[in-house]
Amino acid sequence: MRRMTALGIVATLFAVSPTPAADETPGVVVDKAKRSVTIDCKIAPRKLEDAKYQGKIYPVEVIACWPYPKGQKAHETVVTIDIKPSAVHKALESLGLKPGKPVMGESKTPPEGPEVGVFLEIPGAAGGTRRVPIERTLIDPKSNKPMPTVKWRFTGSAPAKPDPDKEETVYGADATGTLIAIFPVTDQTVLQTSLTMKEEKYLKLETDQKLLPKVGTPVKLVIVVPK
Repeated sequence: MRRMTALGIVATLFAVSPTPAADETPGVVVDKAKRSVTIDCKIAPRKLEDAKYQGKIYPVEVIACWPYPKGQKAHETVVTIDIKPSAVHKALESLGLKPGKPVMGESKTPPEGPEVGVFLEIPGAAGGTRRVPIERTLIDPKSNKPMPTVKWRFTGSAPAKPDPDKEETVYGADATGTLIAIFPVTDQTVLQTSLTMKEEKYLKLETDQKLLPKVGTPVKLVIVVPK
């Protein structure tokens, strides 16, 4: 009886905490039942203490990228990540998605790819967490209204050449560190919206300081694949 009880406890523990897959990337969790990809991240600073930026605060143009100085868009992001964007690409493919095609600049065609939902899990009441659409984390500082609801597409990244004198290419987003872009300021990213550079000229976004926790707070970025 004692042996059976012990085996039952062990079985329960394994049911609650399954062994991670061998190819699982630390900081990226795939939930096939909920069709979601969860990424560890932190609230990014909106002002970088670097003479390069002259103390300026630039409008937000991406959602997630590597921190400064690795991330090319670290001065224009909501959160920072420490994983390769290609790991998220692979995670989305594991849920059955196929990447589309990103765009950059004044493109005549919109980005292509399956639509996904993007959310941020932030600290909530009584020590819990709350999940909010990523658009709610951004506001137009002039009107104080949240960012318009947009469609987020799994475009995949354009390739990059580390050495212009060689034909070898790499996954572009792994060179820039950009995971999600709001405007087509880069095609070396994993997700894009259908917003254009024309809209970038008048839609200047800032993080909602009343909603988001302080800089450096660990949070979760959640990408949800519709069923």
